[in-house]
Parts: sequence; C-alpha cells; structure tokens
Amino acid sequence: MVKQGHVRWKRFALVFVPALAVAAVLVGATAEGAIGASFVVSGDTFKVSADKLTGQGFVQYGSLVQNKKGQKIPVAVSGIRHATLTNMCQTVLVDSPVGAVTIKLTAGTGKNPVVAENMIVDASQLQGNAVFTRIQVGRDAGTLNAVPVSGGAGASGMFGQQASAVSITGFKQVSWAVNAATFKLPGLKLTVEPGKHECF
Repeated sequence: MVKQGHVRWKRFALVFVPALAVAAVLVGATAEGAIGASFVVSGDTFKVSADKLTGQGFVQYGSLVQNKKGQKIPVAVSGIRHATLTNMCQTVLVDSPVGAVTIKLTAGTGKNPVVAENMIVDASQLQGNAVFTRIQVGRDAGTLNAVPVSGGAGASGMFGQQASAVSITGFKQVSWAVNAATFKLPGLKLTVEPGKHECF
C-alpha cells in the first residue's frame, strides 16, 4: 500500500514519459541558450547501480546533452541535493585493440555509504523501486527549487517535477554525465578487466 504523500516509481515513470517527447522543442531551447550544457559528453554511456539510494531534495525534467560531433541527445535530468548510495558500482565499456575492456569502480560497500552533494545526473534509463515524499508532478521546470544549484532547474514552460525526499532500492541507471559539488567514495576500488563485466 502506498502511503499518503508518496508515489511508487513504476507509476511515476509512466507520468514522466511525455517529458521525453519534447526533445524537438528542447533543441531550439538549447540553441537559444535557455538550457546550459555543463560540458560536452563522450560517445559512451556508463552504468551505475546501488542496493539503495536515498536523497533529500529531488528534481527531474527533460533536457538535452551534446556530444563532440554536435549531436543532441535527449536525457532525463535528475538532481539530488544530498544523496547516499549503499554498495555502489559504476562501469563503462571501452573498445580496445584487444576487444572490450570494462573499467569498474566500487565504493560504499562497508558500513559507510557513498555520499554526494548537489548531484546532477543526465540519464537515459533509470530502474528501481522508489518512494517519493511530497512530490509535485507537472511543475514548470523553470521553477524547480529543491536542488538550488546550476542544473537544478530546466527550461521555463517545460514539464518538471520535484520531491522533498526520494528512496530507491535496486537502483540501476544508465547515464551520459554526472556533476556533483562533492562525491565521497569510502572503500573506493578501481579495476580494469578484459571483457564485459558491467554492474548490470
């Protein structure tokens, strides 16, 4: 049973789908400077997973990122003012002369979770079982204020939503880019392995 003031992710995802359909409008907005890209993204996505993500202050809206070739890529931008991730894994696949290579980073596997402050994520896919507290769906993206940093709001007049808190178990995300004011990674381990050994 869903508690009052909470929305489960599966239902929430259905509401957000129309926001990604506005990519054509966002192309014009980006060209006019209404949307600021923080940096040019690489040509590869990366995967992030965690047993649990919790956050205080959450925003989400549709936007675009740009790669080196100038191509515009539609993304769902998610911002969290204060986030913790338990048992975090991050992987990226790299093509090499000897075949696929996986660069894997793990952290927060012990008693201390990963902690991120003012984190902004440009994602193409998000999965998990989520509960949102005091959520506002359909709010003008230009008025979002739960994450008061650059990238914490979208283009004026566009679809957006925000919540005072979020909790996601079985968190899985495919992303193009992540920005954060600080990222604390206790128990950090980085490995480079031949073959495909992604987080999920």
